[in-house]
Amino acid sequence: MTADKTDPIAAFAAERAATIASYAGDDALKDASARWLDLAFRRRYMYHFDWLGRPIIQLPGDMVVFQELVWQVKPDLIIETGIAHGGSLMLSATMLALLDMAEAVETGSVLDPKATRRRVLGVDIDIRAHNRGAIEAHPFAHRIDMIEGSSIDAGVARRVAERAAGYERVLVCLDSNHTHAHVLAELELYAPLASPGSYCLVYDTIVEDLDDDVFPDRPWSRGDNPRTAIREYLRLLTEEGRKAADGGDLVLKLDRTVDDKLLLSAAPHGYLKRV
Repeated sequence: MTADKTDPIAAFAAERAATIASYAGDDALKDASARWLDLAFRRRYMYHFDWLGRPIIQLPGDMVVFQELVWQVKPDLIIETGIAHGGSLMLSATMLALLDMAEAVETGSVLDPKATRRRVLGVDIDIRAHNRGAIEAHPFAHRIDMIEGSSIDAGVARRVAERAAGYERVLVCLDSNHTHAHVLAELELYAPLASPGSYCLVYDTIVEDLDDDVFPDRPWSRGDNPRTAIREYLRLLTEEGRKAADGGDLVLKLDRTVDDKLLLSAAPHGYLKRV
C-alpha cells in the first residue's frame, strides 16, 4: 500500500494497516499471545471488568473492536444471545446512544436523551432475578429489551426475527451456549438477520485453541465449540447457500484484519462480516 505523504491521516492509516498485516506472519508474536491467553483464561482474567457498573465478561480488546464496528456499521438494532450480568447489553446500549448523539451534532437537531429508536435485544435461557433487576434499574435500560428462553427455540427465534424486521441495520452477537450444535443452530437462525456491511460476531471461538482442562465443567471443548460451528456454517453457505432475512444471498466473510490486529481475543475467526 502506497501512502499519500501529503495527507497525514491517510499516511497513518496506511502505516497502521501495514503493521497489522505483518502480524499475520509473526509467529513469535502469535505464540506469545497464545501463551498469555491460556494463562488469562485459567485465571478468569476476563471476569474482572465492568461497563457502566455492570460486569462484562469480555477481553478489553474485544470491547474496543466492538465499538469500532458499531461506529462503522451504525446499527439500529443489536441482537445479543447470552446476557449474564448485562454488561454487554450496556456496552451496546451506550454505543447506540453515542450514535444518536453524534447524529444530533451532525444534523444540528435536538437530542432526546430518552429516544429509543436504536435498541438492543438480549436473549438468555435464564435471566436471573438479580441481574434482571439491576439491568432494568440502569439508566440505559430504556434502550434494552430482553427475551427469556433458549436462543435456538423456534418461538424465541421467531420473536427476534419479528423485532428485527423493522430495522434497516442489524448487528448480531452470539455469546450463549458455546457447543458446536448450539452455535451452529444460532448461526442458522440469527446470521441471516445481519444487514449488508454489518457483522455476525461469534464469541469464545478461542475454545478451539485452549486445552480442555481450561473448561473442565463446561460441555464445550476442542472439536466442539463456536469455531467448529463457524467452519461448518461457512461450508454450508458455500455448498448449499442461504438467504438473508432481507431476501438477498447470505455471504459471510471472516474479517481477518480484526484477528491480525487484536492478537489477544476471545473470538479469533469469530468476526463474520456480511458482504
